[in-house]
Amino acid sequence: MKVTAIILAGGKNLRLGRTKATEIIGGKSIMERVIERLRPLTDQMLIVTAAGGIKFPGTDEAEFLTDLYPDYGPLGGLYTGLAASQNSHSIAVACDMPFLNTRLLGYMVEQAGDYDAVVPRLDGGMVEPLHAVYSRNCLKIIRERLENKQLSVNSFIRALRVRYIEEAESQRLDPKLLSFFNINYQADLEKAIAIEAESAL
Repeated sequence: MKVTAIILAGGKNLRLGRTKATEIIGGKSIMERVIERLRPLTDQMLIVTAAGGIKFPGTDEAEFLTDLYPDYGPLGGLYTGLAASQNSHSIAVACDMPFLNTRLLGYMVEQAGDYDAVVPRLDGGMVEPLHAVYSRNCLKIIRERLENKQLSVNSFIRALRVRYIEEAESQRLDPKLLSFFNINYQADLEKAIAIEAESAL
């Protein structure tokens, strides 16, 4: 099943203090790394940005969308992407995840079936809603939540029919769970650069 890929890039980057997706790891920007890992799975690549958002290098194949609900956080970005999706299902990821695993994402797509969403869940109960697969069936409930300013993504997930991918399942394809590593602070960026350098040895 071909799916749409939605890359959420509308965040304000407040904690790092600069645009995360353009930072370089292993000779490529994080955005280029994200696209590279999504490309085998998708026939439609969407990048959702805030109004006036920057264009990223290396993204010629992607269509840029401006948030339909500005300043409504990831839920607004997800709605914008799903509304433009040409497929029944979409992979939605944050733009600051440099170690996405194509095999894990492909496995998640295979699990979609009749579920509204396929979402990883780690052993502590933490879910990864910005590394997930969503059906277009989610559009109605997202719109209702946005109009009521109920912007919690975790609360939204609990209202869906979800196929959770438990930690042991994820580890079969991504033993170190690096898929879920994201960049918030300078220390995270430095750690990512070190991880990439070690893997290249």
